[in-house]
Amino acid sequence: MNTVCRDYGRLPDGRVVHEYTLDNGLGLKLTAITLGGIVTGLWTPDAQGRSGNVVLGFDNLDDYVNRNPSFGIIVGRYGNRIAGARFELDGETHTLARNDGPNCLHGGTEGFGHRLWQAVPAEPLAGEAAALVFTYTSPHGEQGFPGELSVRVRYALSATDNSWFIAYEAKTDRATVVNLTHHDYFNLAGEGSVLRHRLTIPASRYSEVDEHLIPQRHASVEGTPFDFRQSTAIVARIRRAHPQLLRAKGYDHNFLLDGELDIDGLRLAAMLEDPHSGRRMQVLTSEPAVQFYSGNFLDGSLAGPGGRIYRQGDGLCLETQHNPDSPHHDASADWPSTVLRPGAVWRSTTVHRFG
Repeated sequence: MNTVCRDYGRLPDGRVVHEYTLDNGLGLKLTAITLGGIVTGLWTPDAQGRSGNVVLGFDNLDDYVNRNPSFGIIVGRYGNRIAGARFELDGETHTLARNDGPNCLHGGTEGFGHRLWQAVPAEPLAGEAAALVFTYTSPHGEQGFPGELSVRVRYALSATDNSWFIAYEAKTDRATVVNLTHHDYFNLAGEGSVLRHRLTIPASRYSEVDEHLIPQRHASVEGTPFDFRQSTAIVARIRRAHPQLLRAKGYDHNFLLDGELDIDGLRLAAMLEDPHSGRRMQVLTSEPAVQFYSGNFLDGSLAGPGGRIYRQGDGLCLETQHNPDSPHHDASADWPSTVLRPGAVWRSTTVHRFG
């Protein structure tokens, strides 16, 4: 198995954090730590075959513990926002941890990205070069969410191309809500701004948000800066005086994906291209939506490896997901349910394919 483990450091309470390296032998290498399942590095070749790290991160554990703006984490129990940090399920109101104004964001102040996971190398399946499985059991009441939730997240690298697979599974002992995703900040150039990257999102609708970035309704992208159905440079429209862009200080919006699931249960969520390096990333998912976040709140206060300062627009996120704030909407085709009940298994898959 092309997987190596080393000690990465110790948490303030003395628990050891391990780092795993997966390598597919074709130029794709991933490093991840057991704190939050954080992907600390993801190396892939450019058009000239030169390897570069295409995700933002830190080079030390202390920054991941104390200053991490969700770089590389497994997001849970609920990705994105739940309005008012509360929801009702089966007639019972559940009050959640508030960490985004009045809302609960990415599972609360101590969501899955802050938890120490167990990790073990896994036997690669057919077509895989290396695999790693993270597990975590979230107790009933953690951050206010009901039910003991058992979570399994599998990272795998393809043996035939430069693809990174993420497969999520979750089970609960009582009714709860689940919306797991990953929060990598991508920069296919490996440095500088991502605003000249070209982005395609096959979505004819997006979710308009209120002043707290809570979706209010789904609207057509036609004639707006949110139309990425054709490959478009991000910089082309991000500075427009559109009320939704002004509200979010850039892009921080949910896109409802068009197209049917293929034979593997996946659909295209996004295509990201960097003309300078020649790198391309295709995102495929079983999820119905994707959040495009343009790194609006990177403000120069954080530094990565080599002292590189992270500024606004130096990385972007493409978070495959169910719609934010779904617990406050009746289940429908436009608002797929995020409720998980005992006896059922919550499953989701996302693939990042580099070329």
